[in-house]
Amino acid sequence: MTTLANQGRVMTVLGAIDGSAMGPTLPHEHVLVDFAGAEAVSPDRYDQDDAFELILPHLRQLKELGCQTFVECTPSYIGKDVTLCRRLSAATGLHLLTNVGYYGAGEDRYLPRHAHQESADQLAERWLSDAEGIEGTDIQPGFIKIGVDEGSLSAVDEKLVRAAARAHLRSGLLIMSHTSYAIPAMEQLAVLKQEGVDPSAWVWTHAHNERDRDAHAAAAGAGAWVSFDGCGEGEQERDVGNVMEMKRRGLLGRVHLSHDAGWYEPQSDYQYRPHGFIFTQLRAKLREAGLTEDDLDLICVRNPRQAFTIGTRELAR
Repeated sequence: MTTLANQGRVMTVLGAIDGSAMGPTLPHEHVLVDFAGAEAVSPDRYDQDDAFELILPHLRQLKELGCQTFVECTPSYIGKDVTLCRRLSAATGLHLLTNVGYYGAGEDRYLPRHAHQESADQLAERWLSDAEGIEGTDIQPGFIKIGVDEGSLSAVDEKLVRAAARAHLRSGLLIMSHTSYAIPAMEQLAVLKQEGVDPSAWVWTHAHNERDRDAHAAAAGAGAWVSFDGCGEGEQERDVGNVMEMKRRGLLGRVHLSHDAGWYEPQSDYQYRPHGFIFTQLRAKLREAGLTEDDLDLICVRNPRQAFTIGTRELAR
């Protein structure tokens, strides 16, 4: 696989970079999302130039705030536009990462029909083929993105997890899973164990939705990444509390912070949400609560670098 040739590096939409170049990173954001459903979603539903002009000032502002790497988490069949990502990266100087994989959350309405019909091995082969060049481009993914529903894993959701595991084992790419709650998180970790995948290859996305901090600690203690990625106005108490509890338990080395913000939404009046809150407000709140500059560097720089570096699964130090 091409990604294995880049082992020890990070794959962006403009090519592989050394992990040391990532700098401050937002590991879960979006530039464009389309909720039309798998059968309706299409680049014909929007003008890419219009999207580019709307998004560009937001990403330029983010770069000015000190962000260097932006992980674009929109999966296939829900509006992923890798050529738009490449244009935005080139115009702003931000490193952008995109993905392969399918999104089984939302009661499967964003899954293509073949995802129900094909085996885990067949889906993994599709994603590995796309990893050589997404949708006929020369753009390669920096991670695998899947999504599961909130309760116990359905048959199709479990299949997506197994497909991601098998694709990871052959590519070295990190698995990021829209998960939210503890039940599907722990079930996914069990599936990954069956597949021979180390927990450090998996991100519990939207873990802030789970109020049980013992569950956060259990996943992190097993070696998984725990992503508190809904940071924004009105949620500071929750987010600071989650981070400080992980510090108290000695688990800051497994934490990600991001906003899940953006995004341009085709044929919608949705208002684009800026990506700067962590830089403009939350970091200061975390300092007040007792985080050191080294703690912040660990969460915002070293943890994402360790997670997204291809084929590297050692704990961040």
